[in-house]
Amino acid sequence: MQDGVAPSTPSGRVPRITLAHRCHRLIQDGTIINQSELAHYGQISTTRMTQIMWMDNLAPDIQEEILFLPNTVKGRDPIKEAEIRPIAKTLDWKQQRKMWRAIKDTQPVNPSQT
Repeated sequence: MQDGVAPSTPSGRVPRITLAHRCHRLIQDGTIINQSELAHYGQISTTRMTQIMWMDNLAPDIQEEILFLPNTVKGRDPIKEAEIRPIAKTLDWKQQRKMWRAIKDTQPVNPSQT
């Protein structure tokens, strides 16, 4: 928030998933050579770029659920990116869905915080 006005671009989970899609396209199109080059241009570590790129491995329905979680306007997101990373590193979508359900069951989104 700057000057008491919320940014028009959402921060947090949404840009990371969409950023992962965009980064994959840049590599596939040959615009960028690899993740290391992306990290260099993004001024982040290659480890962080890898974490962001993992988000693209999530099952499409999980990505959609994350993108449509209610915006958190006060406090922190109830589901943190660090909790999603192990799911994204799992390539089996069936297993991902089990892991995602477990997170949702233990960390329900509280509408009063949004």
